[in-house]
Formats: sequence, structure tokens, C-alpha cells
Amino acid sequence: MATFLYRLGRFSFRRRRLVLALWIAALAVVGVMASGVSGATTDTFSIPGTQSQKALDLLDEEFSQASADGATARVVFEAPDGEKLTAGANKAEVQSLISELGKADQVKSVTDPYAVGTVSKDGTIGYAQVTYTVSDTDVSEQAREDLKRIADEGDRAGLGVSMGGTAVVESSHQSTTELVGLAIAAVVLVVTFGSLIAAGLPLVTALFGVGLAILLITFASSFLDLSSSTSTLALMLGLAVAIDYALFIVSRYRAELKHCRTPEEAAGRALGTAGSAVVFAGLTVVIALAGLSVVGIGILTDMGLGAAFAVVVAVVVALTLLPALFGFAGHRITVGRLTSRRMRSVENGSREPMGVRWSKFVLRHPVKILVTCVVGLLLLAAPALSLKLGMPGDESAAPGSTQRIAYDTITKGFGGGYNGPLTIVVDARNSDDPKDAVAGAAALLEGLPDVASVSPAAFNQAGDVALLNAVPASTPSSEETVALVSDIRDKATGLREDSGAELMVTGTTALAIDISDKLSDALIPYLCVVVGLALILLMLVFRSVLVPLKAAAGFLLSILATLGVLVAVFQYGWFADILGIEQTGPIVSIMPIFMIGVVFGLAMDYQVFLVIRMREEYVHGAAPEEAVVTGFRHGARVVTAAAVIMIAVFSGFIFSDTAIIKSMGLGLAAAVFFDAFIVRMTIVPAVMALLGHRAWSLPGRLDRLLPNVDVEGEKLRHALTESHAEPTRADAPTGQH
Repeated sequence: MATFLYRLGRFSFRRRRLVLALWIAALAVVGVMASGVSGATTDTFSIPGTQSQKALDLLDEEFSQASADGATARVVFEAPDGEKLTAGANKAEVQSLISELGKADQVKSVTDPYAVGTVSKDGTIGYAQVTYTVSDTDVSEQAREDLKRIADEGDRAGLGVSMGGTAVVESSHQSTTELVGLAIAAVVLVVTFGSLIAAGLPLVTALFGVGLAILLITFASSFLDLSSSTSTLALMLGLAVAIDYALFIVSRYRAELKHCRTPEEAAGRALGTAGSAVVFAGLTVVIALAGLSVVGIGILTDMGLGAAFAVVVAVVVALTLLPALFGFAGHRITVGRLTSRRMRSVENGSREPMGVRWSKFVLRHPVKILVTCVVGLLLLAAPALSLKLGMPGDESAAPGSTQRIAYDTITKGFGGGYNGPLTIVVDARNSDDPKDAVAGAAALLEGLPDVASVSPAAFNQAGDVALLNAVPASTPSSEETVALVSDIRDKATGLREDSGAELMVTGTTALAIDISDKLSDALIPYLCVVVGLALILLMLVFRSVLVPLKAAAGFLLSILATLGVLVAVFQYGWFADILGIEQTGPIVSIMPIFMIGVVFGLAMDYQVFLVIRMREEYVHGAAPEEAVVTGFRHGARVVTAAAVIMIAVFSGFIFSDTAIIKSMGLGLAAAVFFDAFIVRMTIVPAVMALLGHRAWSLPGRLDRLLPNVDVEGEKLRHALTESHAEPTRADAPTGQH
């Protein structure tokens, strides 16, 4: 591995114009491919094997005319203050808008609120249900424009018109806070290197890589049904890891230049050592993210594979484009006119780096520091004991958006349950008397205390499958509604025993509940699979058993503390005003398993970047504690800068208008802080001090079974030494043409 990367680094350096031209050409081609794509995405959650999905499939089979999997929109009308929708002019306007909705593109049917009784008791609010002939991912731009145009007509007529449902796409935008995160990253890089050229290279390569990844994902959305969060997560993670990987290699390249290497030789050695660590760090992130696809939920698969692809692009850019740019920069990358007096004193050896002083402090008090950090993280994790999961609906849409206004208006006029009616499917094909069985199902529903209303049954052509709607008395995401769905399913067992009919609950609310249950069940198996694969990979990297186990234990502490922070903020409402959270509620169901995948990958990044240098020094004969100090001397500054950059990039998403993106940003920023500064920079040296030589021990049989991947570049050094390949500045060209 190290030898291959060494050669790749020198090749990219020598053929820098060709490498740069190829990357620019690739970006241009992908840009042209993506330019003609609308990039339509979806937020629909579905999961095979659940009762709700089974019921939807039956509806699609028996009620094909109802478009069971078709997109829907709910158009909500509100009369002006002091007026009613039942008044002449307002009623005429609503009926005119209903007529236009029926003629809109791809619309299959529209309910008349006056005919079906969806006007509030006081006559001020009503809504029409629009059903489309296609699924939400296939709703055309023309159909969306028709919907918006008709709503605007109602607004101009004096009515309050808002819309919700799967056919309505919330207009999302990236706020300037993400740019602030990027600006902070630039400042951190300048402070770290004291050179604008050295600071600029990671930013240039990161923007290049993430731009290519986002354009490819946009192009892929033309033939794949991708989640709307896919590109956002790819941007978030791709930008952060791309800067970090380039930062690590640039730091090693500058160090090699200071050892009087030629620029070309320094580029080769930087990739042969730091590049190897980047490959394995990136591989752990990809394993964790791609592993999300095994859960079997589309949105997680989209997000995981999209982000994993962005990470792969970041690694390839760091290994090819970055050494090519080294060729253009030459020795100028080491010239730093922005260094402080403290930085200069550290460089000339008159002052110890902060990382060295910190590591020595930890090594003097390992037990006290270890206990303090572990107890502190466990206290932060305490709120996670009351973790509640749920799926985002229109109630979590951005304040002021049409979806949120529609949700609030329906709640005001009818009650929260009308925002998420339960779709009840009664399969009476095995019943002797289907009509009687359906009547029994309706009576069962009406007898439940938390059911506000039950619609009349609609039968299929054969008369043996019926469709009913049950409106809960509580909001869709409330505990009462979750309990109601569970209660209905429990009582359905008795109905099946009495009549042979099977009662199934589906609809958006029931589907969200099933997805939450599925995710909860998948959490532990996913954790075991991902951690197990990563432990094997880390054993290959460090040739140790205890170091990977320590890394995994530290990760568990980080993830628990992060979940505790998410619960405290999004459920308890702590600091809600500061973060712009207007409504507390359950944590988005995908967050825990998503956080495990992403945070584990990032945690292993810091583990590799920091501990690989300790391993390198230990292999060269340093004592365990000396290896820790040397590892911090060379790695602490880079890891600190990388962590601050990631925190800055992720924090930029905290102020997003979208709840799921906001929670992602806060969760990832908190996780990086805990893992980098508390676990890797504090707990790791404390544990290494307590383990001593045992940290690097590997059973003989396992040592023989595991291949030596030479991440630290030891074989490369021997090969270069034997071939006397030690050119210096004095006897080689500068590498600048």
C-alpha cells in the first residue's frame, strides 16, 4: 500500500498538468450532465415487510382506481377574519378553485369539502384532498406549478390557502451559515500552517471534490428516487472529510520538505505515509456509511451511499489532485509569513507544542483524567435514557412554510388528528360474511376512546376488501396516537378469530410508527456489524487487539453523550430559543442509527490520524509513553485543526430551516467535539499510559494470520534506504516549472 501510494504521489507530482486537466475535464463533463437535470427528490418513507406496507400493497391491488401509492396533496382554505367559507362569495371561490384543481396536471381526483363534510363546525376552515395518478417522486414540475398557481389565485381572492402532503415540495435553500463554517475552516487552516498557500490547498481540493460528488448525485437523481437529504449529507460530510484528509497530507508534505527532501520525493513520502492513513480512515467511514443500506430503508440507503460516495471522491482527490498541486506550489508551501511568535518558537524548538505539554500532563495523571472524562460523558448521556423516536411530518416543516401553515390551520379547525388519519384496510376474503366482518371492524374502531371519527367503509368490486379512515383524537406524532395504533392492531386479533377478517392499519402515521419500530430493532445488529468490520480493519492498521477495542469503547461513549445532547435540545427544549427550535418533540427515527454510522467513521478518522504516529514511533523503538508524546507532537495540532474544521462545517447546518438537517448538524458537531477532544485527545493517552507495551501486543497466531498493510510506511523506508533514494534539495530540481 505505502509503496503504491509513494509511486502515485510522485507520478501525480511529475504529471501535474495532466492530472489537473483530467480533473477539470471530469468536473466539466459532470457539470454538463447535471445541468439538464431537475434533481427531483423525495422524503417518502417506506419499508417492506411491515403491516402498513402490506396494507398499501393490498390497496394498490384491490383499489387500483384509488392510486394507493399515488402522491397526495391537502389544500386548506381559511376564510378572512369575521367571514365563513359557507358564505356566498367565499364558497363560490372555493368551488371554483376545486374545479381548477380537478383539471390540473396529473390529478386523478379532488374531494369537494362541501360534499364530503371537510368544513369545520364554525365554517371558517375547510380542506380538499387531491390524489395524483403518479407517485410523489414522479409528480411533474407542471403539476406542482398548477398547485401553486391555484393556491395563489385563492390568496388573491382574499382566502388563506395553504398546502401539505407528499406532492408538495418544500422550497429548501442553503443558508449563509454553511459559508460561515467554510470561512472558519479557512481561518483554522491559516492559523495551523501560517501560510496562505498551505491553507488554500485543502480548501481548493475539498471544493473540487465535493462539487464533483454533488453534481454526480444530482445527475443520479434523474434516474434514481433519492431522498432530499442525500445531497445535503454528502455536502456536509464530503466537505468536512475532504478538508481533513488534505490537511493531514499537507502537514506531512511540509514535514518531509523540512527534512531536505526534494518536492517530488516529499510528495511521494507524504502519500506513502499520511496517504495510507487517509485510505484506511476513509475506508472506515465508507464501511460505516454504506452499512446503513443493510437496514432496508430507502432514505437511509440513499443518505449512506451518497455520503459514502462523497467520501470516496474526497480520498481520490487527496491522493491524486493534491500531490499535483504540490507540484505547482513547490517549496512555497513551507513559507509562512502569518506565523505568530509562539508558532515560530515551537518550530525552532525553543518551546514545546501545546499538544506535547497536554500529553505529558495526561500521562502524569492517567487514572484521574480517565475517570473524570468517562463520568462526564456518562452524565451527558443521561438524557438519552428518555429517548423517544418519531418520523418528521408537516408539523416539523419550516415555520412559515405552506406545509406548516396547512398543518396548523387543520389543527385549529378540526383537531390535530385530522393531519394524520389512519387508513384501515379490512381484508375479508377469508370471511364467510365480509359485510358483517367490516361492520364489526367499524364498531371496534368507534369503540376506542382516542378515535375522533370513522368514515363509512368503501368496498372493492368483489366486496371482500374494505377501506375506512379513522381520525385519531391526538396529533400524528403523539404518544397517544402511537398507543392507538398498537391498540387497534392488538384488537384486530380478536376480529380475525371471530370473523376470519384481517384488519390492518396503514397511512402516513402508521407507516412512520412501523419505520420507527424497524429502526429500533435494527440498531443493535447494525452496530455489531459495523463495529465488527471496523475492528478487523483497525487490527490490520495497528496490529493490536487492545487499541481497536479502546477505539470502539471511546466511540460508544461519544455516541451516547451525543444522543443525550440531542434529547436535551430537541425533546427537553434546552437552548431551543438560541437554536431556533420552535417545537420540541421526538428525535427523528433515523438519527440514532445514522449517528452511529457517521460518527463511528469520523471517530476512526481521528483514531487513525493520532495513533498511527504513535505506532510508527513505537515500531522504531520508542518506549510506550515516549511514543504517545511523539504522536501528539506531530499529530495533535493536525487533529485539533481537523476537529475544529469539522465542528465549524457541521455547526453551519444547525440553523437550517429543516428539522432533520438541524438535528444532523448539531449531532455531528457535538459528536466530533466529544470524540476528538475528550476521547481521542484525553482518554486515549490516559489508556495508552495504563496499558504500556500491552497496547501494541498481538497474539502470535493472529499476527501470522493478519496481512501486514504497512500503513506507517516502514517497508517503504527500508526500500528507499536500501536503494539510497534520499535525494536532497542540493542535488535535485525544485519541482517548480
